[in-house]
Amino acid sequence: MKIERIHQIHKLLKEKKRISLDELCAIFGVSKNTIRRDISELEEDGIIRKVYGGIVLKEAEIKSLESFSAREIRNIAEKQKICAKAAALVNDGEVIYIDSGTTTMHLLPHLAEKQFLTIVTASVYVLDLATRYTNLNVIATGGNLQAPIKAFVGAAVKECIRNFNFSKIFLASTGISIEHGATNASPLECEIKKELVKKSGAKFLLVDNSKFDVASLMTYSDLTDIDNVVTDKTPSEQYVNYFKENGINLIVTT
Repeated sequence: MKIERIHQIHKLLKEKKRISLDELCAIFGVSKNTIRRDISELEEDGIIRKVYGGIVLKEAEIKSLESFSAREIRNIAEKQKICAKAAALVNDGEVIYIDSGTTTMHLLPHLAEKQFLTIVTASVYVLDLATRYTNLNVIATGGNLQAPIKAFVGAAVKECIRNFNFSKIFLASTGISIEHGATNASPLECEIKKELVKKSGAKFLLVDNSKFDVASLMTYSDLTDIDNVVTDKTPSEQYVNYFKENGINLIVTT
């Protein structure tokens, strides 16, 4: 009942963009305290913003995301090389996290021969591909499906991440820059990535050369919080020096 009500509140907001607490109480026939608990969950998931007397849909979510399929076909060869390089750094028996994204999704085939490897992910693409590799132990985070990014988001994903100890975390980004750090176009996805950056495991940022000097909608991490950057081409001297000065390991495929 509660889950369905939260889903309906989200659906109403997409239609109306703004709704009062009184309206929600009347629609669902529940008390304000109950509605406040529901909207607190939506707020935690980054979906809504509280305003006086009600809630509004966050403007960032209203902004449409570039389709996953459009991003998926861009620089495929480079992304596959990056993932082959990154996968070679994974050892048998590790517990790793594969972030959702059009680069990290290419990791799985390169991990197929690993033994006793556990992979945790919110990526629908990775989960689907995992059905081909029965020797890999793949754990789905659960959560709410966001179709444009083919990934699960929300509080359930963050809770799952908090419960695991990862030796390595493979992150994706729609753009990186020295000024803005690692950025992403989806606010809900950013919340998941922020949770991953907090973890103690070694963090690998997988980005092709077109992602440098690009700042997307939201920053989820300073570059100084990333341990390794894996890319297909040596970036400008500015980045090379910045990585060296801040102890960030630059790994180039060529």
